[in-house]
Amino acid sequence: MEAMPHEESSLTVPLIEDENEEGLGSKPEQVESNSAHDCAGTTSVFRTCFNGLNALSGVGILSIPYALASGGWLSLIFLFGIATAAFYSGLLIQRCMDADSNIRTYPDIGEHAFGNKGRLIVSVFMYIELYLVATGFLILEGDNLQKLFPNVDFEVAGLTVGGKQGFIIIVALIILPSVWLDNLSLLSYVSASGVIASAVILGSIIWTAVFDGIGFQQRGTLLNWDGIPTAVSLYAFCYCAHPVFPTLYTSMKKRHQFSNVLVICFVLCTISYASMAIFGYLMFGSDVQSQITLNLPTNKLSSRVAIYTTLVNPISKYALMVTPIVNATKTWFPFHCNKRFLSLFVGTTLMISTVLVALAVPFFSSLMSLVGAFLSITASIIIPCLCYLKISGTYQRFGCEMVAIGLIILMGVAVVIFGTYTSVMDIIGNL
Repeated sequence: MEAMPHEESSLTVPLIEDENEEGLGSKPEQVESNSAHDCAGTTSVFRTCFNGLNALSGVGILSIPYALASGGWLSLIFLFGIATAAFYSGLLIQRCMDADSNIRTYPDIGEHAFGNKGRLIVSVFMYIELYLVATGFLILEGDNLQKLFPNVDFEVAGLTVGGKQGFIIIVALIILPSVWLDNLSLLSYVSASGVIASAVILGSIIWTAVFDGIGFQQRGTLLNWDGIPTAVSLYAFCYCAHPVFPTLYTSMKKRHQFSNVLVICFVLCTISYASMAIFGYLMFGSDVQSQITLNLPTNKLSSRVAIYTTLVNPISKYALMVTPIVNATKTWFPFHCNKRFLSLFVGTTLMISTVLVALAVPFFSSLMSLVGAFLSITASIIIPCLCYLKISGTYQRFGCEMVAIGLIILMGVAVVIFGTYTSVMDIIGNL
């Protein structure tokens, strides 16, 4: 596939923002970059589909078999339910943008609906989600490197550091220079490979089952009520691309086709997620781990392909995830500060903080479950619904649309409450 122009590289560019913005409450949260605005109306339907698929294809695919194992076969109903609700909220974002041509970004929608407080709330949820996903990348790297090199310990200044913790620190040191970069265009090409990475991992998993002797022998459980909150939270984590949708929409040449783009993206991604969940659960049953790559035999080529693919993507995506946070943080400092030093200081401090969180809470599934339950559901389902109700005035008239949106909001609130509680208790229980 040919390299895409920097302005169109999906989730990558939307994570880069303009440094000249003026603070958290004023538009630094433009996760959708200004460069995307400059080329508004030039992207074809095909490329928008690719960008949307890349935005929806992430590390969630690794945990989806664990989610299914947690909730049982019938929990797939919730996967399709969340996919449907997320698709509908994507359509609501489009309608919100159609209401005012000045709306260009996701925080703009929040501001148009609820003023500066709306912009601030949307921005905060987006930044916290980016921060925790970046932290999850470090945990994922530590888990998979420990899988490849199980008996490695590190000795630093007379202290023995466990393999996983040591690998997290080493990966952080490898990633750190990318956090200092002013121009992330090179990384944007690498991290625009979410679709390819997901396809490679799914293909490798199936190959391992069919040709490397694991097979599809497990029967699994029909339903496990205790695991439903965890399952639903991890399903929600797979559909957290909504902050990118405004950029995709404004960059399209034929904007009236955006709903078709959403249909294609959600159908293909849901098929991919459901396939990985079903195949992984049939392969390993209740023994499937928080990342399915941790179950794979490392002596097989197909397994190593899956693990190495898993390792490469987060290394490139980390800097793109934290750059909006770095740029927003820099606006808190006096304008006359040395910009270069400030970038190094803020970037390094942010990296250290994510490393400390990853070392303190090294539980990938629990952390991503928390992100899914509290942040993804709120930012990708509840907020678009509330903003649409306010902008369109639908809340003032009772009808089928009002009932449908109300039910989606109630479902979202239930997931936030039960999923967040379960995730937090899991983290506390593992500490």
